[in-house]
Amino acid sequence: MPSSDPPQSSGFAGLRSTSWPVLGILSFGEELSGYDLKKWASYSVRFFYWSPSFSQVYSELKKLEELGYVTSRTVVDDESRVKPKRLYKITDTGMAVIRSWAREAPIDPPVLKHGVMLRMWLGHLTEPDHLKEALREHISYVEGMSRQAGLDARDSEVEPTWAFAHMVNKWSERYYAAEGELAKQMLADIDEATRKIRGEDAPEHPGVPKPTETHAIRRSRAALQEYQAAMKAARDADEAEG
Repeated sequence: MPSSDPPQSSGFAGLRSTSWPVLGILSFGEELSGYDLKKWASYSVRFFYWSPSFSQVYSELKKLEELGYVTSRTVVDDESRVKPKRLYKITDTGMAVIRSWAREAPIDPPVLKHGVMLRMWLGHLTEPDHLKEALREHISYVEGMSRQAGLDARDSEVEPTWAFAHMVNKWSERYYAAEGELAKQMLADIDEATRKIRGEDAPEHPGVPKPTETHAIRRSRAALQEYQAAMKAARDADEAEG
C-alpha cells in the first residue's frame, strides 16, 4: 500500500506536506487537543494521505503555532481531576493559508511506495507459495480498510458540513476494494510468471530487468517525454529531501 507518510516536500507557504492535514482538520472550526486531532486523522485522513503518530501531530502543532497559524490554550477541569490539556484553534491567518493552499498550490502527483509489490517484483528470489501468502495477507488488510472506510463514510453522511469528507471516505472505500481485486488477480499472475521464468527457453541467469533502448523506441514521442519529465521530477524530489 502507499506509504503512510506523504513523501513530497510542499514548500508552499514554507510548510511541510504534513502540515496541511493538521491545518485542514482545524479548518472545520473545532478547538481540538493533539489527542483529538490524532483521532480525526485516523477517522479519515489516514485512508488517503497521512497516518501520523502523536509525536508528529504535536510537532506540527508546535510549528504552526510558532508561525501564527494556530493558537492554543490550556484547559483545566477540576471536577474530572485529570491533568490539564491544551486545545488548539486555527487563526484567521491559518484559515487564509489553508484556503490558499487548497486553491492554488501545485498538484503533487501521488507517490506509490508499495512494499507488497516490491516483494512481487523480487519474486525470482523466493517461492510462488510465499508470494501468494504475502498477497493474501495484503488482501485481508485492504479489505479491512475498505470496510472501515465504508463505516466512516456512513457515519459522516449524517453531518452536512462533512459532505466533502463523506465523499472522500466513499472514494477510500472504493479504492481499497479495488486494490483487493487487483491483488486477487495477481494471485493468478504469479502462476503465469512462474511458468515463464522456469520455462525451457528461460536462461539460467535471467539478468537484470532494466529498460533498454529497445523499450524506449517502443514509446511514442509524447509518452517518452512524459516519462522523462516524471523521472526528472522524482530525482529533483530525492535531491531536495537529501
